[in-house]
Amino acid sequence: MLVILNTDAVVPRDELIASLIRIQYERNDYEFKRGKIRVRGDVVEIFPSYSEQAVRLELNQDRIFRISIIDPVSAKIINRTEQIAIYPAKHFIASGERIISAIGSIKEELAVQLKILRQKNKLLEAQRLESRTNYDLDMLKEIGYCHGIENYSRHLNGTPAGSRPWSMIDYFRGDFLTIIDESHATVPQIRGMYAGDRARKETLVEYGFRLPSCLDNRPLKFDEFSRLVKQVVFVSATPDEYELNLSANKVTEQIIRPTGLIDPEIIVKPTQGQIEDLILQIKERAKNNQRVLVTTLTKRMSEDLANYLAEQGIKVKYLHSEIQTIQRSVILKELREKKFDCLVGINLLREGLDLPEVSLVAILDADKEGFLRSSTALIQVGGRAARNLDGTVIMYADTITRSMKEAIDESRRRRLKQIEFNRQHKITPRSIDKAIKKGIEDSGQIEEFVQELTGEPTEQYQLHKYITELEYEMELAARNLQFEKAALLRDRIKELRNAISH
Repeated sequence: MLVILNTDAVVPRDELIASLIRIQYERNDYEFKRGKIRVRGDVVEIFPSYSEQAVRLELNQDRIFRISIIDPVSAKIINRTEQIAIYPAKHFIASGERIISAIGSIKEELAVQLKILRQKNKLLEAQRLESRTNYDLDMLKEIGYCHGIENYSRHLNGTPAGSRPWSMIDYFRGDFLTIIDESHATVPQIRGMYAGDRARKETLVEYGFRLPSCLDNRPLKFDEFSRLVKQVVFVSATPDEYELNLSANKVTEQIIRPTGLIDPEIIVKPTQGQIEDLILQIKERAKNNQRVLVTTLTKRMSEDLANYLAEQGIKVKYLHSEIQTIQRSVILKELREKKFDCLVGINLLREGLDLPEVSLVAILDADKEGFLRSSTALIQVGGRAARNLDGTVIMYADTITRSMKEAIDESRRRRLKQIEFNRQHKITPRSIDKAIKKGIEDSGQIEEFVQELTGEPTEQYQLHKYITELEYEMELAARNLQFEKAALLRDRIKELRNAISH
């Protein structure tokens, strides 16, 4: 499914345009962007969806006499070529014969599903499914594509129900190597992908939004993934039992750091008077231009603790999942810049945070066994202090749980190896010196500039932005025949507009 073009090839202009439309390019003579074609007389310009450059075809009496690669913005010619292949604009595309065959099998499945829904007296769901599916079939018949075409992949591929889907792994041949980074987190994600996808789509089927065949457009099941990959390297600071059992005696440790830094010392302190002790620890670190991370068990606890510390004169902020991603980056950057000294959080203070300024990690309620206080979680959280020469972990607990003991023993084992290696090689540990770079969070300055140009108050500007987003969602819902949702969004937009006018 591609179009190969050569200079001197005889191709009528309309036939050329039709061939490009068949591979899902759209004609738009005004807005030239990826996946579009633009026609001006005998000049046809194509902007491939996979390229940063566009293609200009110049025709003379139905013959291509020049092919140029151009800049899509300035239209400047970059170079010329004698031949070019134009690949489809969309990933999901099929030949005409296959689409005709698929339409027949989709109609058969639709008839069966409508009968089931009507027998259950789900008349609204049946009407919704019939109208949506017939609309999709009309689109497939006319232009060979419809929104959500991937949900009909079983019919388009001609595969039986329940068969394994194709994936990128199928492109690999022979004895290839698979590396799974952060495997303690990645493996459970692979394991859970199928169940999560199926739960969502079963709801769509139940309420008449999709045919049951949409369930076959799915991720790999974990056992299917396991059969496809042969040689696997699991990379993890805290491997789970699954990885360790598969690896047997083929486990390689990497616990020596180039900087000579050793794992932080773990200290256990009683919970009585823990907050007072924590305040003293934070103030001591702040004097030395160092930072502190504190982990709690719940969002409410993190907010309450942050508020209490602030009342005691500590410069503090809290971090949890309700805070947007970009705002989290801003908070972490401000911590490094010493705009505050202590960050309180829950499960976000695990792998992936590189904060060399943090010299203390305080773990509250360390003896409460559970997901957030497992040996793996304790090791990962404590590791946030491993970038600093004075790194220390304080566990506030009244008893030593099994998870705590495992984490303490593992830390002690690593420390002994690291200290001995440094002694043998005469290495002096030193803290990591990492520059604080600007990130995407600085785009907030652009927003401030736009607000200055609009001359609107911040609240009103944000409200206009929200209305624009709702209008887009309303139009999308209407295009997808979700008229109930579109009507609710329309009413909400009216309310907001009335609020602005008053």
